[in-house]
Amino acid sequence: MASTKRFHVLVATDGSTSARAALTTAVRFPWPNAARGSVVVAKQTRADYRRSILLAALDRTAEFTAQSAARAISGRWPEAGARVVDAAPVEGILNEAKRVGADVIVLGWRGHGAVKRLLSGTVSRGVARRAPCSVLVVRRTRREFCRIVIGFDGSSNAARTVDFVAALTPPRGGHVTLLNVVDTMRVPTQRLVPASTRATVVAEVSRINEQRHAAARKAISRAAKALSSTGWEIDQVVTEGAPLRELLAIVAKARADVLVVGAKGVTGLRQLLLGSVAEGALNASPVPLLIVR
Repeated sequence: MASTKRFHVLVATDGSTSARAALTTAVRFPWPNAARGSVVVAKQTRADYRRSILLAALDRTAEFTAQSAARAISGRWPEAGARVVDAAPVEGILNEAKRVGADVIVLGWRGHGAVKRLLSGTVSRGVARRAPCSVLVVRRTRREFCRIVIGFDGSSNAARTVDFVAALTPPRGGHVTLLNVVDTMRVPTQRLVPASTRATVVAEVSRINEQRHAAARKAISRAAKALSSTGWEIDQVVTEGAPLRELLAIVAKARADVLVVGAKGVTGLRQLLLGSVAEGALNASPVPLLIVR
């Protein structure tokens, strides 16, 4: 994660309801104290529009959307700039993120604004999968961010989520729930195996599962200490089951304001960049989803 001295929040907008929710979320989110923000509006102009009245209308709409968004975040970032780029939405957002050195992109989900429906689910997913930085996806407005749930499995991807949250500015009463869902072994079917062999297998599976639980508790304890030292109150949960199901259950139980997961490392297959849990959370999370890279 980048130094807090240059932490940059890029908000992508098209003026839609979900884009406005993303703007409000970006302003209220507990970013590092030295964070700064900017806005991008991506509009793609078809060749047959280039000399038309429609092009002029799209230009005016895009400029108005950008200026309105800049005003919306000016209370937090008075010097925030807004830029309109003529490009396909995903490419325009990603290129702007690289240009400004963004540490996180904030955008809505399934927006339907006037500027080429910028923030459709397809666009949000494309940005989340391909972004060079972290991405915060917002479905509806959240005005407080006191309760965070982190999906933590002890991997390097999960470690980045802890580093990211540790660099935030904890609000009063800020609380983080760390969840580690242990991947346990099941005892294989052994109908034709002698009883003594079955007992040996059951004991070995039990031993392996206990080792995995112990490793999970140790890893989550280290993460909890790192977060606690920065001012967050911590809950540690180690459980078994389907990771996404357990994660969403904890989000509901903790009344979370945001869910944080880590993206998988870059591969050659775009659809695999996030990992199954992050992909599932992108579809199902009832609260803003922060995907950390």
